[in-house]
Amino acid sequence: MSEPSSSLSSSKDELFQLIKRLGTYLALKMSNLFSISLQKLDPRSVGAIAGLAVAIIFTYRLMRSPAAPPRRQPKRQAPTTSGSSISAQSNATLMPSGACSPSEDLRAQNVVDEFFQPVKPTLGQIVRQKLSEGRKVTCRLLGVILEESSPEELQVKQATVKSSVLDVLLEITKYCDLYLMERVIDDESEKIVLLALENAGIFTSGGLVKDKVLFCSTENGRTSFVRQLEPDWHIDTNPEIVSQLARFIKYQLHVSPTRPERTAPNVFSCPSLEHFFGCV
Repeated sequence: MSEPSSSLSSSKDELFQLIKRLGTYLALKMSNLFSISLQKLDPRSVGAIAGLAVAIIFTYRLMRSPAAPPRRQPKRQAPTTSGSSISAQSNATLMPSGACSPSEDLRAQNVVDEFFQPVKPTLGQIVRQKLSEGRKVTCRLLGVILEESSPEELQVKQATVKSSVLDVLLEITKYCDLYLMERVIDDESEKIVLLALENAGIFTSGGLVKDKVLFCSTENGRTSFVRQLEPDWHIDTNPEIVSQLARFIKYQLHVSPTRPERTAPNVFSCPSLEHFFGCV
């Protein structure tokens, strides 16, 4: 009569101990997790943590609720041997009540570790975070979007869009009002640049149109464009323009193969645009 009841009680004790160990390990993980600023958690992570907490509380309450009494079973006297009785007593001696086996401890740790696997942010999330939710961006073409680095190189009837920058550029156009600009020597260079951008598929994403690609004949002309547009971010390779605009633009990214000395707190530097967003 007492065997089903004792078996059920034993199973409950084992499950309760597993939950208890899981809770202890979870508390350690949670303390490490909440040492990070909540602003850096995305809604999916917060929801997942809340869901896990609710699941643990529900399971704990379920375990504490009184179990229904087992049905009476016909008394059956199973033949037992002295050997099996000695083995059961030996196991009871080796595994005291309330103790957890190493396998249970490892199981609880694996459950928590699997739940807290870091979620890799998407490129779109990285772009928004890096740009501090900026809504308007201006960017020069040469040396940032194009492989060519000088207006003279455009006169050889060729312009090449960097393949490594395409994904970043398309993500920026999804969240920001993007303007591209460049100094050119002649009208033919303008056509070459626009054709290269079109062939790269930049205009097909819907976030950038040809009217937002601006051309000028001097470096000061590019500075004037930026001042008039008043962007949240400007991206350039010319250190003089970056220095001149530091007082007027909220943030700037100076693209330079070498790491120059920081000229202002709102000016960042990186070897390339894609490097700034962690794409290389």
